[in-house]
Amino acid sequence: MKIYGDTGSGNCLKVKWICDHLHIPYTWIAIDTRKQESRTPQFLKLNSAGQVPVVEFDNGRTLAQSNAIIRYLARGSDLIPPDPFAAAKMDEWLFWEQYSHEPAIAVCRSQMVYLGRQASDLDPGLVKRGYAALERMELHLALTPFLVGETLTLADIALLAYTRVAHEGGFDLDGYASVRRWIGAAESSLRLPPSRG
Repeated sequence: MKIYGDTGSGNCLKVKWICDHLHIPYTWIAIDTRKQESRTPQFLKLNSAGQVPVVEFDNGRTLAQSNAIIRYLARGSDLIPPDPFAAAKMDEWLFWEQYSHEPAIAVCRSQMVYLGRQASDLDPGLVKRGYAALERMELHLALTPFLVGETLTLADIALLAYTRVAHEGGFDLDGYASVRRWIGAAESSLRLPPSRG
């Protein structure tokens, strides 16, 4: 199996973390999105949307969209709750991550890390949306160790990817004790080095 990805992308790291955690063998094919390597004719044959990550299986089939990929790779593992309702709650977080969290927090981070903008130059609406996402997580995680109960699921991995580096997008996590506790617990479960935020 090949993973086409950019290690600067939280969406790509989700896929890598799942494979590492579940001991799924893979070959990492580095794609530098800043050099438009996801827009080449060769890459567009893998994913016509021109986005990473993309997984190419040994039989030649490909799969894109990070949460679809991790959902497929983790089937049958303890990262997906066996109870159908709990699994649906996990999916609820996965959809929310892509619609309400990543478009604010990851975009602010991208503008600061890759475009060199200052936090004061960010779109105030995006910053407000990012803090609203963090607030929702804080309130929820004050009541439960992980997003869907007592153990790590795909929901935690999906949301960890950009939350752990939210400070790189100008977000101050000092007032989010439950989020910071959860980041540490999720990183420990995945055996990741602690984030510096």
